[in-house]
Amino acid sequence: MRRPTRIRLLAILAVVVLAAPGTWLRTVPVQDLRPLLEITPVEVDRDHIGEFAIEGVWELRSANSHFGGYSALLALPDGRLLAASDRGRFLRFAPPGAAPQPPEFGAIGGEATENKHAVDAEALASDPAADRIWVAYEGRNSIVRFGPELVEGESVSPPAMRRWSSNGGPEGLARLPDGRLLVLQEGRSDWADQRHEALVFPSDPVEGAPPVEFRYAPPAGYRPVDATPLPDGRVLILHRAVTLGLPYTFAVRIAVANPDAIHAGEVWRGREIGAIAAPLPADNFEGIAAVPRADGSVTVWLISDDNNAALQRTLLYRLRWTP
Repeated sequence: MRRPTRIRLLAILAVVVLAAPGTWLRTVPVQDLRPLLEITPVEVDRDHIGEFAIEGVWELRSANSHFGGYSALLALPDGRLLAASDRGRFLRFAPPGAAPQPPEFGAIGGEATENKHAVDAEALASDPAADRIWVAYEGRNSIVRFGPELVEGESVSPPAMRRWSSNGGPEGLARLPDGRLLVLQEGRSDWADQRHEALVFPSDPVEGAPPVEFRYAPPAGYRPVDATPLPDGRVLILHRAVTLGLPYTFAVRIAVANPDAIHAGEVWRGREIGAIAAPLPADNFEGIAAVPRADGSVTVWLISDDNNAALQRTLLYRLRWTP
């Protein structure tokens, strides 16, 4: 009787394992491509952070399979925002206060893939009309120039970026009003050095112009994760710090810097003008975009990367800053 009983128990165990959720034999989920985006207000008990006025905080949710993981943000001329994720996906959407439009989800390059190393988009930049959009890819340390539909692109892997870490490469990208393109590295070549390698191309990097190489010094303990140009030629730089623990926490600092102070081989610094940390709604903010207003002030948008994790959120901040 022992042998049949043992066989029966093994058979029952096999059925339980194969049917259990989370096992390797799970069915592939069906893609949800519905253009649905929920934008829910989040209450805050402060109206300023440094030099910024807080005009609103929202949480973004969607069942769309392309949603989440946004690590770059770009303001479009029609009032919408374009977010790019580290899974190579994009979201075009009308933020609160803009004319309502259905959200658009898709894959950068026209084809979705789960090969994160190939599609890890971390930064966006565009010309004034958004006819050309540059996407910086961290995994392969390259910059790809796309048309406005983000379908077909031309790629360049600048020699100055080849030694950058595959997990800490180009994280900040900003096209300056004079046509130069600023690139900031998230990682550091020397862990003892608190400065980050950075480049400024005199024109479109896809055309092959060699960049000016320099170093950027962020606030102590923070890393540059995005940048956006201002009408006066300066840039806002977004920085993030992570405190490990259970749970881990995020903090953000924003600085303004003048690219005219960039010189080859020297260190470039900005001036800190605002910070976000608990008890304010704080998450893994990695995207920043600036939109000028008629009165001379600037609308600043921030978006967070939820890492497609259950304990994180996709948050959207709207700030106002008067230079």
